[in-house]
Amino acid sequence: MIRGVQEVRLVGENIEPGVFKLSDALRIADEQELDLVEISPNADPPVCKIMDYKKFVYEQKKRDKALKAKSTQVVVKEIRFGPQTDEHDYEFKRKNAEKFLKEGSKLKAFVFFKGRSIIYKDQGQILLLRLATDLEEYGKVEAMPVLEGKRMIIFIAPKKKK
Repeated sequence: MIRGVQEVRLVGENIEPGVFKLSDALRIADEQELDLVEISPNADPPVCKIMDYKKFVYEQKKRDKALKAKSTQVVVKEIRFGPQTDEHDYEFKRKNAEKFLKEGSKLKAFVFFKGRSIIYKDQGQILLLRLATDLEEYGKVEAMPVLEGKRMIIFIAPKKKK
């Protein structure tokens, strides 16, 4: 509802643009069986448009839905290592990481330190850097290995397809 003004600037289809009294603008909208919608309340006088408001809202939702459908969801896959992961386990997890990056998912690889294994921080860092170099052709490192609590984490993003 438009309140506190006597005159409005009217725009819209099938209307001569100009400044009208509020009562006249409402009458014109009523004659066309449309709604008087305030577009710019801060203008002097406020700008109003004659349109079908329900149709406008419907089309706006439709546009938003189409934009949402086009946007891509970023999926983050995780791979967990221990500080002393043996060769076979490493190769198995590297192949999974390679598959995730080929799918277009981001990769979060981390080394989890249990108990006193935190003394092997350098082994964990070496392991993550080795993984990053092995996956170089499939993804690029977003963040170098960082120790957060009992985890050392590295992020790898997939390379864009050409």
